[in-house]
Amino acid sequence: MRGRFITVEGGEGVGKSTNIMLLQTLLAERGIPSRLTREPGGTVLGESLRGLLLQPDGVPPSDLSELLLMFAARAQHLAEVIEPSLARGDWVICDRFTDATFAYQGGGRAMDVSVIAQLESLVQGDLRPDATVLLDAPAEVGMARARGRGELDRFEREDVAFFERVRAAYLARAEAEPERFHVVDAARPLADVQQQVAQIAEHLLERASHG
Repeated sequence: MRGRFITVEGGEGVGKSTNIMLLQTLLAERGIPSRLTREPGGTVLGESLRGLLLQPDGVPPSDLSELLLMFAARAQHLAEVIEPSLARGDWVICDRFTDATFAYQGGGRAMDVSVIAQLESLVQGDLRPDATVLLDAPAEVGMARARGRGELDRFEREDVAFFERVRAAYLARAEAEPERFHVVDAARPLADVQQQVAQIAEHLLERASHG
């Protein structure tokens, strides 16, 4: 049986890593094998491109170069990690996927979303996440948390207005696809957030058990 493809999305400082680990733990308790991965990254090529995209120093890539590098990393990620894992029956839990491109490049950079959609179809074909957990928090809250983690990467150094556009783009996608998206209030205390995530996991497991 083919595995399920679960993506976890959100801006900076929303707690993706912590809640991804929770999802994996909940799946393991049910005996479901899972593969954790991330974008950009997940492969040797993808991690190299991630370093180029996130490094805060040097000449930044143009917006179009940034977009194409994101999809280059994604194409390799799909071929090398995501598709083989799903074919084995593993659940793939991915830290960001194409919704992030629509949010960061489409929303934050104000790029033409029709171009992003064309690349999405070219690189992914019909593949889309089975479910997406969107950890949502006001931009100022997320950025305050990100600054508390240490040195900021190139994206984290953008201004609050950039992240407000990112958040708005994420929420617009969630509103457009309510069956796929599960929005979590990530500004709440961690225990409350994890309770929401656990409820989503239970829902996904129940839905999977019914085919």
